[in-house]
Amino acid sequence: MDISDGTGRWDGLGSRDISTREIAMENVSQEVLSRAEKIGPICEEVIQPLRSPVRSPDDLNWMLARLLMLSRRCPYADVREKCLSVLQNVQDIGVRIPRPLGQGPSRFIPEKEILQVSKVNAKTQVIFEDAFAALGRLDNISLVMGFHPQYLESFLRTQHYLLQMDGPLSLHCRHYIGIMAAARHQCSNLVNLHVNDFLQVGGDPKWLNGLKGAPQKLQHLGELNKILAHRPWLVTKAHIEQLLKAEEHSWSLAELIHAVVLLTHYHSLASFTFSCGISPEIHCDGGHTFRPPSISNYCACDIANGNGTLDEIQGNHALTDTPCEVEALMEKMKQLQECRDEEEASQEEMATRFEREKTESMLVAAAEDEDSVPTRDVSRHFEDPSYGYKDFSRRGEHVPTFRAQDYSWEDHGYSLVNRLYPDVGQLLDEKFQIAYNLTYNTMAMHQDVDTSMLRRAIWNYIHCMFGIRYDDYDYGEINQLLDRSFKVYIKTMVCSPEKTTKRMYDSFWRQFKHSEKSSRLFSTIVINFNLGVVIVIVVRMKC
Repeated sequence: MDISDGTGRWDGLGSRDISTREIAMENVSQEVLSRAEKIGPICEEVIQPLRSPVRSPDDLNWMLARLLMLSRRCPYADVREKCLSVLQNVQDIGVRIPRPLGQGPSRFIPEKEILQVSKVNAKTQVIFEDAFAALGRLDNISLVMGFHPQYLESFLRTQHYLLQMDGPLSLHCRHYIGIMAAARHQCSNLVNLHVNDFLQVGGDPKWLNGLKGAPQKLQHLGELNKILAHRPWLVTKAHIEQLLKAEEHSWSLAELIHAVVLLTHYHSLASFTFSCGISPEIHCDGGHTFRPPSISNYCACDIANGNGTLDEIQGNHALTDTPCEVEALMEKMKQLQECRDEEEASQEEMATRFEREKTESMLVAAAEDEDSVPTRDVSRHFEDPSYGYKDFSRRGEHVPTFRAQDYSWEDHGYSLVNRLYPDVGQLLDEKFQIAYNLTYNTMAMHQDVDTSMLRRAIWNYIHCMFGIRYDDYDYGEINQLLDRSFKVYIKTMVCSPEKTTKRMYDSFWRQFKHSEKSSRLFSTIVINFNLGVVIVIVVRMKC
C-alpha cells in the first residue's frame, strides 16, 4: 500500500471546520465498509482477515488500526464517536476489529491521571487541535507532556518547525535522521512513528531496509549519531571536518546544524519516552492486536469504555510511602540555604567538591541488570550496536572537566543556530528557558515552596555526569538533595534509557505527584539536547 496515498483521505479529520470533518469522515467510512464487505465474515479460528484478490487485507488492517487510534486520541468528539461507530459496523459485518494493548499512554503513570482528550480546558484543547492538524495524530508523548501545557506548546512548535517548515534538509531526510537517532537508543516507539512519516512524505522504502540502503551522505552521519547519543564529550574537530569536507557527499554547515539539532532532539526524546514508560502508539506495532481477549467477548463498545485489555496481576503494588520523605527534603533545602547565607566555600573547595561528585556519578551504576523494555529489532538503522555509554572509572579512565562558560548555549549555540537556521535558535531558547524554570511551587502536598535549589541540583548533576562544571555552584549540595535511587534513575535515563523500568520510576520521590516527576524529566531531556548541539558548535568553531 502506498501510505502517502492512503493517508490523504484522512487529512480533513484534522480540520477545525466541522463540515470538512464530516465529509472526510464519510469518505473514510465508505472506503472502510466497502473493503470490509468484500472480505465478509471470518470464522472464529482465523485471527487475521482472509486474503482477498480484490483488496489486500493489510490495507484494511491499517485503516482499522487508524480508526481505533482516532476513536481514543482525536481531539474532536464527533470524529471519536464516528470512528467508534464505523468499527462497530465492521464488527457487525463479521470482520474482526483491533483492540488496544496496554493501559493508556504510559506504563508508569495511571491513565486516569493523564489528561483525557475529552476532558481538557480550552487552552489545552487548542494545543491538541494544532498538534493533530500538523501530524494527523495526538501521540502518547504529547498526552504525557500535557501535564505541562506551556512546555508542550513550546515543544510541539519547535518539533513542527524542525520537521515540516522550510529548512536546509528535505522532509524525508529529516524523518530518516529521526529514525537513526531513535534507533540508536533502541526506541522502537519513535522509530515506528517516523517510519510512517518518512513514507508519507515520499521517502524511499529501500532506505528502511537498513542504513546501508540510505545515501552515503546519511551513512556518514552515523558516526556522529553514535557519539552524540552515548559519549558526546568525545566529539572532535575531525568528526565535523569529515562531514563538511567529504568530496562527493559533503554536508553544508547549515545542513549539519539542522541534522545535529534533529539527532539531539530525538536522542533526548527517546530518553523521555523510556523514562516515562511511554506506550506504543495505538495504530503502530505493539499498540494493538487483532487477537481476541482470552476471556469474554470483545466489542467496539469496549474501546469507548477503556476496556481494551484485561487487568493483569503484575506485582506493581505501590511502594510503602515514607511519611517524612518530603518534609526531610524540605528541611535539607532550608538548612542548605542557611549555610549559604552564613558562609561561602572557596573556589578551591568548590572545585574539589565538583571532582568528587563527578567521580561519584561515575560510580553510580545504571540499571545494567534490570529487564529492559522489550523492543523490536531496530539495529538495522545504525552501525556498531555494541557501542554505548561506558563507566570509564571501571577502566581507570575519566570524563574530562569542561567549564560551563566554555560550552554555553547563550554564548555559543544560539547565534550560530539562528544564523544558519533562522528562528530555530529562538524556538530552542524558549524551550530551554521553560524547562529550566518550570515549577508550580509545590512539593507533594506542600504549596508555595521555592523549588529552585532542587531544580538547580538536578540540572547541575546531569551536567556533572558529562564533566560540565559551573564555577559558582557548590556541588556538595547534590548529595544532600538527591538520594541514590534518584541518581540511579537519572543516570539510567541519560546513559541507558532503554533499561529504565517502572520499579525505578516508582522508587524515587514516592509522595510526589506524577506531574512533578515529569516536570523534572524535562530538565534532563533539555540538557541532553542542549549539550549535544553546543558541543558540536564549539568543536566546529575550533575547525
